[in-house]
Amino acid sequence: MIIKGFNCEFVSPVSASRMFKAGVVDSQNLSPKIAPAIIKDIVVVEGDGKAGSTIRVNFTKESNFGSVKERIDVLDEEKFAYKYTLVEGGRIGEAYESATYEVRFEPRGDDRGCVCRVEGVFNAYSDDGFGEEEIGALRDAVVGKYRAVEAFLIGNPEAYV
Repeated sequence: MIIKGFNCEFVSPVSASRMFKAGVVDSQNLSPKIAPAIIKDIVVVEGDGKAGSTIRVNFTKESNFGSVKERIDVLDEEKFAYKYTLVEGGRIGEAYESATYEVRFEPRGDDRGCVCRVEGVFNAYSDDGFGEEEIGALRDAVVGKYRAVEAFLIGNPEAYV
């Protein structure tokens, strides 16, 4: 087994609280609205949507992604931390045994927004067929989601306050 992954961050003018509420807590409702060409819907298939629950993200036909199931490992509304593990779909069982993502929104103080930190860890079967290009695409997809949430919140300053 080979451990691969990425770490990245970006600074947002939006508060950690608003980013977490919109991008994590209400992702089931907001994501299909801000990315309708990609995300058809997000459904809780087990649990109450909190830590320990399993969700299914269904993508549109046009996106050619099918669906993925994710287990919510951590959903900490006080620390603005979210960790989830891909349990089905994607390239599970093909290129990697497991994929875990962690997203944290850290307040910058003085109402100056937050730092969004994103980490992805993959237990790959080998170096073949799962390289930097694919890891970069997965990183860009996760970061892109939170950049879209940020754009929505900037355009809708009354939302998720």
